[in-house]
Amino acid sequence: MIDTWDADAPGILRLPSGRLVRGRGLRRPLPDGPLPDFAVYLLGRTPPPVQWDSRWVRWPDFALPRDRRDTVDALGEVWRRAASERVEVACGGGRGRTGTALACIAVLDGVPARDAVAFVRQHYHRHAVETPWQRRYVGRFTTAS
Repeated sequence: MIDTWDADAPGILRLPSGRLVRGRGLRRPLPDGPLPDFAVYLLGRTPPPVQWDSRWVRWPDFALPRDRRDTVDALGEVWRRAASERVEVACGGGRGRTGTALACIAVLDGVPARDAVAFVRQHYHRHAVETPWQRRYVGRFTTAS
């Protein structure tokens, strides 16, 4: 049995494939309901420990990830695991880095890179992907990034 998120819960992005990924800001309380099975945390410093499987991508606020290969690998893992698990992506505020990562995951799911920011802004948060360099990162994102 597949055990993923409630599609109507706050912060849930439904990808075109039907996969569900939760985006959130770590400065806000953990939402009510089930816990993630896996998470990727996009932070400039080591995240606090959690009781579920997680991964850290070094990604300072308002910037780009420090290691492109690690980022591609982590976001690919989010996409794969979201097929059957509750997966979340989170940064401090839940918009810039999280929105950028969600847009890249949308590219992995088949959304054209040129449309991915608009897709995430429409289906996740209207202020997702905050900086011009984050938008460019999404526009150039591929698994070979």
